[in-house]
Amino acid sequence: MAVLTPDPVKDHINPSIADVLADSKATNAEGQSQTMVLNMGPQHPSTHGVLRLVLEIDGENVENLAVDIGYLHTGIEKTCEAKFYQQVVPLTDRIDYLSPMSNNLCYCLAVEKLLGLEIPERAIYLRVLLNELTRLQSHLVWLGTHALDVGALTMFLYCFREREDLLRIFENVAGQRMMTSYFRIGGVSLEPPLDFYQQVQDFLNIMPGRIEQYEGMLQANPIWMGRLKGVGYLSPEDAIALGVTGPPLRASGVDWDLRRDMPYSGYEKFQFKVPISTVGDVWARYEVRMQEMRESVKIAQQALDGLPEGRIVADAPKIILPGREQMKTQMESLIHHFKIVTEGFGVPAGEVFQVIESPRGQMGYYVVSDGTAKPYRVHMRNPSYATLQALETMCKGRLLADVVAVIGSIDIVLGEIDR
Repeated sequence: MAVLTPDPVKDHINPSIADVLADSKATNAEGQSQTMVLNMGPQHPSTHGVLRLVLEIDGENVENLAVDIGYLHTGIEKTCEAKFYQQVVPLTDRIDYLSPMSNNLCYCLAVEKLLGLEIPERAIYLRVLLNELTRLQSHLVWLGTHALDVGALTMFLYCFREREDLLRIFENVAGQRMMTSYFRIGGVSLEPPLDFYQQVQDFLNIMPGRIEQYEGMLQANPIWMGRLKGVGYLSPEDAIALGVTGPPLRASGVDWDLRRDMPYSGYEKFQFKVPISTVGDVWARYEVRMQEMRESVKIAQQALDGLPEGRIVADAPKIILPGREQMKTQMESLIHHFKIVTEGFGVPAGEVFQVIESPRGQMGYYVVSDGTAKPYRVHMRNPSYATLQALETMCKGRLLADVVAVIGSIDIVLGEIDR
């Protein structure tokens, strides 16, 4: 690219981003650059978090795009090393604040593998039920904000109406609306209250009709179709090469879902379809997620109908906190409670990598134990981080306005990118 005149925006671009933007060849007859370097962010409303995009544009066309992350860095992975294993669970909530129970589950499954714990059937079913409700509430936030980004203002209010019902369910079972910390190593923290089951059933009864209502507002809307169809194409080859997973991968024609292909936490017991599309554009990613919501309703209904009786935690008294009544009446239980809370519990030395299908794609937790009560290393492989790599491929050559639609279609959460 021809040397640009001093620019207060460009002068603050870090060297790696400057290298990316240096590939452009757009010049006029005199050899002068015809492009402009433009900041989108670091807090542009369409970025769904604190993200900075540096765009090189020629008129309205995107010639180059570079992503600048790190504005939301929390240091959660390092913090895990200073906590007992059971104390890490609340940290996992904050990785992806729209699907906290997915992170809870992935971490707990990893530690349970190291411990060799056998999880009771009732806890398995409760985990699946709440994970699919979590997937629904995450997709509702995606649909509402995605529509808001491209100008469909009313859809945001409709989606958040149903999301509010789900947050009330989470609050009822866990005591928290968002950062639930409901799952535990070995099971779940509490037996659901008596009205929980009817509350869930009432929601599952109305949700299919609400999905049809959303589609009725959007499917035939010429503005919605014009902003989504043919925009942000991602080929299956590029999707695989860039590490894209989840709905964006399936929207590009790759039939892969860990719940079916590498079952975990009892998903092999449930019947569901994996929606895919071969179109690979923003519209395809929209359609795949809409169908996923219908499938999540079906899985949640199966989990609710088949919920067995029994324990909600594994039978491991030196790892699982005893019940409140036991602690108050049995000296041995009181001692176990005191020792677990103050000293944690040892985990056999070893390492494990556990993956699950989160609302955004393939999520993995790599946990290393050195035999003590605190993890030696906890690393999260989160889908948003990998999917963000595909943004340049999808946006190059498109209009500036299309960047907003593409970002919404990949449904990133910056909390799991900057962890």
